[in-house]
Amino acid sequence: MTFAISRRAALLGGAALVVSACGAEAQPSAANDRYASAPARRITDAQWRARLQPEAYAVLRHAATERPFTSPLNEEHRPGVFACAGCALPLFQSQWKFDSGTGWPSFYRAINANLITSRDDSAGMVRTEYKCARCLGHQGHLFNDGPLPTGLRYCNNGVALTFTPA
Repeated sequence: MTFAISRRAALLGGAALVVSACGAEAQPSAANDRYASAPARRITDAQWRARLQPEAYAVLRHAATERPFTSPLNEEHRPGVFACAGCALPLFQSQWKFDSGTGWPSFYRAINANLITSRDDSAGMVRTEYKCARCLGHQGHLFNDGPLPTGLRYCNNGVALTFTPA
């Protein structure tokens, strides 16, 4: 049996290997190790698709971005906790939320033990992506233009979060 491969297929296959290698977490952390055997990491793609609303699935499992100014969580100002919509791991306290004017829920501090970060250069710029440490669901991007005391802005997709009032 003869197997022929086109130049294009070879290049695309090589590019896929490079992309998948670059997708590994750039900053392994204790949080990543702590949740390495979590049941949420053993859920199949079909199970995630069945469990989540389509927009939440696209964001959490495929790093899509929801349209700005569409999340009801932008107007959420009660005391409470913001958690991962994929696995309910607490990520932010409500007192850390602020209005960044960007159209997405933003926070100046996070429960760092529950997030992992990696380099993301997918949109023609270098950014820091952060994910839920337990289910690896994409949450958003971290920027250095937030308010004091941290100067950080965790720019989160609202569909990737749930809110539980205190």
